[in-house]
Amino acid sequence: MASDVFSAKRALRAEIRQRRRIATATERTQDAEGHTARLIELAERLGATSVATYLSMGHEPDTRGFLAWAQEHGIKALLPISRDDGLLDWAPYDAGVEDRDIHGMLIPTSELLGPIAINDVDLILAPASAIDLTGMRMGWGRGYFDRTLGSMASRPPVYAVIFDHELLDEVPHDEHDERLDGVVTPTRILTF
Repeated sequence: MASDVFSAKRALRAEIRQRRRIATATERTQDAEGHTARLIELAERLGATSVATYLSMGHEPDTRGFLAWAQEHGIKALLPISRDDGLLDWAPYDAGVEDRDIHGMLIPTSELLGPIAINDVDLILAPASAIDLTGMRMGWGRGYFDRTLGSMASRPPVYAVIFDHELLDEVPHDEHDERLDGVVTPTRILTF
């Protein structure tokens, strides 16, 4: 039943938001260092020369250390920009001025690229609220990444970036939800 899945997702998202909010400063620092190290390890393992990821904010898993490393090593990084029609535009990360998109997400102010720009990357790092052991991703409810991934004829490896406690045995899901290839936490990389 769709309403049961919706309710289950809503409750799980609220629990995850709360758990992210109560993390201590020490835990956040350790997690940020761990995420950076694991994301670098994954990019090097896959030989990625270009990635699509997100610009972390608030209590999200930190991507800023990884983005700084990618820029230092000549790895092109594209960041999503939400559109009114439910699609994502992309813009290159330039460590410059940041703005906000229609949902208040942080975005770069560099050249705006269309939705198909993601087709040329070697690795996609997707935000998630949780992911299960089969690779099923539960996002935050707007469906942008599911639509993007579902529309790609072929796609590079896609990994969710989450905290360790957000890797679950099972997550509630709908038919439009997308399975991913793996997950990156502060302590490990898991490929499904």
